[in-house]
Amino acid sequence: MGRQDKELRLTIELVPKTSWGANLRSLMSNAAWDKTRKQAYTQYGNKCGICRAKGRLNCHEIWEYDDKRHIQKLACFIALCDLCHHVKHFGLANILAAEGKLNLEEVVEHFLKVNECDRGAFESHADQAAAKWRERSQYDWKVELGEFKVLLKVDS
Repeated sequence: MGRQDKELRLTIELVPKTSWGANLRSLMSNAAWDKTRKQAYTQYGNKCGICRAKGRLNCHEIWEYDDKRHIQKLACFIALCDLCHHVKHFGLANILAAEGKLNLEEVVEHFLKVNECDRGAFESHADQAAAKWRERSQYDWKVELGEFKVLLKVDS
C-alpha cells in the first residue's frame, strides 16, 4: 500500500494555466535572481531541499493558494535537484518527454524512491494534482509576492 498525499515528501505542484508565467524570476533582474537563488542554495546546504542530492540545483518558488479568494501568494524558495524539480513541474516534464528531451520514467522512479511508495500511490497523487490544476485553471488568480516584492526590477 502506498503512502497518502499527506505523507509525501515530494509532490507535484501544477501552477494554474491562468497563472503560467506569473513568477518572480521573470520580474527580477538577472543579478537579483542570481543572489536569490544562491541564498536558497546556501540555506539548504547546497543540497536538494527534498531528497538531499548534491550537484546542480534549481531555485523553486513555493506558492500558497487561497482557493476561495483566488489568491496565489509566493511563500518561499527551495533548492531542488533536477529530478525533484521535474516532479514539481510534472506537466512541463511530460512536454519535455514528448519532445524527447527528458526520460519521464526516471522522474517517476525518483518520486517513488523519495516517497518510498508504489506506482499506484504516484498515479493517485498525479490524478489528484491534475484535478486540482483543472479546478484552479478555471479562475484568474491575483498574484501576491508578499515580502519578496522588494526584489522586483527597478526601472532606470
